[in-house]
Amino acid sequence: MLITAIEPRRKAMSALYLDGEFVMNLDTQTLIENRFDVGREIDDEDLKEIIELSNERRAKEKALWLISYRSHSKKELTDKIRRTCDNDSAEKAVERMEELGLVNDEEFARQYARKLLIQKKMTKRTALFELSRKGIDKETAEAVLDEIDVDYRENIREIIEKKYKNIQDEKIKRRAVAALQRLGYGWDDIKAVLYEYEE
Repeated sequence: MLITAIEPRRKAMSALYLDGEFVMNLDTQTLIENRFDVGREIDDEDLKEIIELSNERRAKEKALWLISYRSHSKKELTDKIRRTCDNDSAEKAVERMEELGLVNDEEFARQYARKLLIQKKMTKRTALFELSRKGIDKETAEAVLDEIDVDYRENIREIIEKKYKNIQDEKIKRRAVAALQRLGYGWDDIKAVLYEYEE
């Protein structure tokens, strides 16, 4: 097969033409580094190799771009990269990010747990579920959650003060109770705080 044309495309990609036919878009830098120039003869092995190298480079770039916005768990990052790359490239990219210290599940779990418990006022049980959705194993999740002290009744008071000021109204009270239960608060804690407002 003969490379008859390489045309620039968006997002650092180039269109590869073999024997006058468009084949696919590949990473431009990968084509340059591997001397894929117009007029070069290639076989199926060469094509397979350049596709793999292109996918791996794109996956790493996607990983770095995602990490630049916020930290991610290993599973979450792999899942996001898989949307644009193959499985193997996504996993290799995430492993590389882990080697570089840019992905650390324990550190991610610690930060995310603080956000869930302190900012979002969730209970540890609900936070444990959210951490597992991000791919954090149960042991790590429980360990980081145990590091954080939470006063559930104080959290309930803060939520009521912020969102349900007129808690004496029966409709608002029902809405508040439902919202608090969705956040994982137990009935005993909710009832105790509501009793304070009735007083």
